[in-house]
Amino acid sequence: MPIADLSAIIHGLTDTKALATLLDALPLGIAIMDTRGKLLAINSAYEKITGVQRKDVLGIKCLHALRCDFCMKNCPIMTDWENHDPKTVEANILTRNREKVFVNLTLSPLVDDTTTIQGVIETITPSSGGPLDEVSGHVLGLGELVGRSPQVRKIFAMTPSIAQTDSPVLITGETGTGKDMLAEEIHNESDRDGPFVKVNCGALPPPLLESELFGHIKNAFPGADQAKQGRLRMAHGGTLFITEIGDLPLSLQTKLLAYMDNHVVRPMGSTKSVRTDVRLMAASNTNLDDAVRNKTFRQDLLYRLNVIRLHLPPLRERGEDLLLLQDHFLRMFQLRYKKKVERFSKNVDKLLKSYTFPGNIRELRNLIEYAVNFCDTPVIRMRHLPGYILHGHGLPTNLTPSTQRPDIPGEVRSAPPERWEDVQRKMILDALVKTGGRKQQAAELLGWGRSTLWRKMKHFGIE
Repeated sequence: MPIADLSAIIHGLTDTKALATLLDALPLGIAIMDTRGKLLAINSAYEKITGVQRKDVLGIKCLHALRCDFCMKNCPIMTDWENHDPKTVEANILTRNREKVFVNLTLSPLVDDTTTIQGVIETITPSSGGPLDEVSGHVLGLGELVGRSPQVRKIFAMTPSIAQTDSPVLITGETGTGKDMLAEEIHNESDRDGPFVKVNCGALPPPLLESELFGHIKNAFPGADQAKQGRLRMAHGGTLFITEIGDLPLSLQTKLLAYMDNHVVRPMGSTKSVRTDVRLMAASNTNLDDAVRNKTFRQDLLYRLNVIRLHLPPLRERGEDLLLLQDHFLRMFQLRYKKKVERFSKNVDKLLKSYTFPGNIRELRNLIEYAVNFCDTPVIRMRHLPGYILHGHGLPTNLTPSTQRPDIPGEVRSAPPERWEDVQRKMILDALVKTGGRKQQAAELLGWGRSTLWRKMKHFGIE
C-alpha cells in the first residue's frame, strides 16, 4: 500500500495516545519493553490473553506480568542477545485466573543506527494447546516458587484469592522455605499500586526498629539529624512485609497492634499523625503460639495477624519437589553463568536426596550455585559440591563409582573418583598438597575441625 505522508505516521508513533490506539487495533498481544524487560506499553489483546490490566503491570518486569515458563529458560532478556535476530518459541503462560495457556511468543530487539538494542517488542498469540487444570499433575510455578507437592499446590491455588483481599497474612515455616518470595508474589498478584516494602525485625536493635517502622522527626533522639519517613509510610498503597515478627519487642508489638486498628502512623517525636493504606504481611520461623504461652508475644497481635495463615513445608517434606527444584536452579545458574552443565551425577542425586537440608530451599539454591560455578564438565559430580555437605552425617552408603568421562584431547587427567571414600581421600590429599602438608591450614581449607581431619587421615591411612 502506498504511503502518501510517511512523516505523519512517524509522528503518530511518537505520540503516546496514537501509539496506544495503533497497538490496540492489532489482533495479537503486544508488549513494548526496555532492555531489562520492564513493561512500557501493552495492548488490549495482551490484556485479554494474560488477564492482566495495563495499569497494574506497566513499570514492572515482563516475567511478573506474563509468568511464562520461557522466562527462566533461555529468554534473551534474562541472559543476553547472542545476535539481533528475533526469537520465536512455543511456551505457556499462567493467566490471572491461574489457567495455563499455550502461546506462540516472539521477542524482537529494537536496534538503533549504532546496532545498540534500545528496547524489545514482544508478541504473543494463543496456540492450540488450550488451558490446563491448575491442580493437575503438572509442575506449577509462582515466581521463583516451584513445586507440585500437595502442600505447595494448595498454596498456589489459594494465592490468587488471597491477593485480592487486604487481610493480614501470616506466613510460617522454617528458615529458607521461601516465605519472602511467597509474600512478594502475593503482593505482585494483588491490585495494590504501592511498593512491596520489607523489614526484618531480627536484623535491627529495638531502638532502631521503632524508627525503621514508624519513622521519626528531626532531633527526635540523639543522632536523629534528619527526619525519617519509616517503612509503614514508605509502603503506602502497597504492602509491608515484616519478617521474623517473633523478634519484635513487646513495646513495639503494642504500637503495631494500635496501627492495625486505625492505620495511623505517628513518627517518633512528632505530635502529628499520618493515615496510611498498607497491607500487612508477616513471617516467622519460630512457633508464635509457644511465644504467646511464654509471654514474649502478644496474643491479640497474633489473632490480628492470623487472619490468613500459610505454612510452607520444609524441603525434606516436599518429596519430588526436590528434583524439580534441582532442575529449576540448575537451569537458572546455567543461564546466569553461561555454563554448559547439563545434569547431576547419580551419586549427587543420591546424596541430595538423603540430605536433610536444614537451610531448605535457600541452602539447595546456594549449593547448586556453588556446584555450577566450580563444575568443569557437563555433569555435576561429588567433587563439585561444597565440602560441608560431603562431611555431613547420615550420608548414603550406596554411592557407586561413576562411568569414566570421555577423554579430552590434550588433557592428562585420571578418572574423577565418585565413591564417597575416594572423594574424601582426594579432598584431603588436595588440601594437604595446597597447604604444603600443614594440617591446620588443610583443615581450615576443608572447613573441618583439626581433630576431624586427623581422624579421617588415620582412617584413610594418610601419613
